[in-house]
Amino acid sequence: MKTLDRSKYKTIRALERGLHVMQILQQKRAATLNQVYQATDLPRPTILRILRTLEGAGWVRRGLGDGLYRNSFKIKGMLKGLDDSDRLAEIAAPFLDILCREASWPSDLAVIHHEKVYMELIETSRTKTPFLLKRDEIGHMINIPLSAMGRAYLAFCDQSERDDIINNLKETKSAANQIVKNKKIFLNDLEKIKINGYATREPSFGGGERPLKSSYDDGLQAIAVPIRIEGKVIGCISLVWVRQAATIEEIVEKFLINLKETANKIEITYGG
Repeated sequence: MKTLDRSKYKTIRALERGLHVMQILQQKRAATLNQVYQATDLPRPTILRILRTLEGAGWVRRGLGDGLYRNSFKIKGMLKGLDDSDRLAEIAAPFLDILCREASWPSDLAVIHHEKVYMELIETSRTKTPFLLKRDEIGHMINIPLSAMGRAYLAFCDQSERDDIINNLKETKSAANQIVKNKKIFLNDLEKIKINGYATREPSFGGGERPLKSSYDDGLQAIAVPIRIEGKVIGCISLVWVRQAATIEEIVEKFLINLKETANKIEITYGG
């Protein structure tokens, strides 16, 4: 599958200018034509045309009482359907791209699904890797107790959330979730993950829609670390590779630091 190389295409200058003006109005909340002019390097006639165009399209309004320009309430409609996971994916994407170029192997980003019985894939750099491997689509539901990202999430989230997720998993009929029923052993595994600072796949995990390796095997292995904001886990990122190409120990030695640094950069940017 070919990806779009944006560097080969010219941008639409007028659109860039219009978005810049809207950004200025967002920062100032309300502004005169002269204030917008002072915040840009554009000629006044150009700014006036942009403001009139945006006003005609309903994206900008001019106050009846003060004559100031403001972004219109229409913008709020564009935000419907977006949530914190969309923001996380947007922030993480360039960092995942850099990590893929450093390691050649791709990374996935997942968050806990609202039903708390799956992790949900929200971004991936699998299209960027030079290696041929299975490419899960955005929105793919990932098993929690067997996957590297699910295990990392459980190991590093707070106890009340962990207990809540484990109880939800116990109530499912999925054979892939039966591992949580032996709580003592499972919690011991999570403690080891916390000590190591990263998680790996449980050996029986095969990936894909049918998580047990006895039903399906994608041939991959992964290590995963959490993304934490003020002590709360908001997602996990993993480094994924073809299992026969390298051992877990080799990947950990070469790339665990890169993976943790990537998570840290995402945390800093997200919390900034």
